[in-house]
Amino acid sequence: MKSTVVITFPYSLVEAERIAAFLDADVLEYTTDIFTSVFPERKRVVALMSMGIVVRKIAPLLEDKWKDPAVVVVSPDMRYAVPLLGGHHGANKLARELAGLGMQPVITTATESRGRDSVEMVAEKTETDVVNRDSTRQVNAALLASDIPVHAVKGPALVLAGPDVSILVTKGEYSVGIGCRKGVTAAEVVEAIRSALSENTIPESDVFVYATTIQKLNETGLVEAVGNISGNLIFLDDDMINAQVGTGPSRASKIGLLGVAEPSALASSKRKELVMQKKVYGRVTVAIAR
Repeated sequence: MKSTVVITFPYSLVEAERIAAFLDADVLEYTTDIFTSVFPERKRVVALMSMGIVVRKIAPLLEDKWKDPAVVVVSPDMRYAVPLLGGHHGANKLARELAGLGMQPVITTATESRGRDSVEMVAEKTETDVVNRDSTRQVNAALLASDIPVHAVKGPALVLAGPDVSILVTKGEYSVGIGCRKGVTAAEVVEAIRSALSENTIPESDVFVYATTIQKLNETGLVEAVGNISGNLIFLDDDMINAQVGTGPSRASKIGLLGVAEPSALASSKRKELVMQKKVYGRVTVAIAR
């Protein structure tokens, strides 16, 4: 099964096959539940049909812009390619690809229609991921009004950022939450991290961020450890940690926190799914999410 699919009616199969050959995509005939079946499985959807049909069918399926597939509607006359869903998340790029078949991409996202890159586009060009995804709304809005500075920070380093600063880090699937006792050494932290990853068959290269509480800002052993494994370490404020759900009881309540390892992993993750609940390794606690 390919990541891109073209959906159309039987009378447009010839045109759909042409699009599919150009994009290296599958072709499926329209049925009343076709969008329900492809949404969880495909990254890109091209609908060769009326936009009204697509809008009515996908509306109940929308979940999150970071999870939903990119959807582009192609007009039945093959003249226009209109990103309908996920413009910043692949649909604009897909529409521009279809220009290779003579179609006119109709870009409506505010930043790109005005010739400015969105945060998501910068992430794509730099092959990075956005850690604090809620920030993109504010940053993209600011990009419309002025040039926003981009600060490249070479690690090991500490970065403290507010809610209106987008943080882009190396791509990966997993986030690792770390709690530790005071005075922990770098060697202890590295051993705990590598043990947890090994037990879950996760290579270090698949971790895009390590996270902990801002109350651990001065734990030099923790900072040094993440630097030693060339990782990205972020510090989360109390409100962000305490806003997480689905975590177990923790002794961190003594310092006013819901927890450290589990909520830190969840808060910095993409799918908000715990892969490994918190596990104690000596003086270090580790949890993994994706």
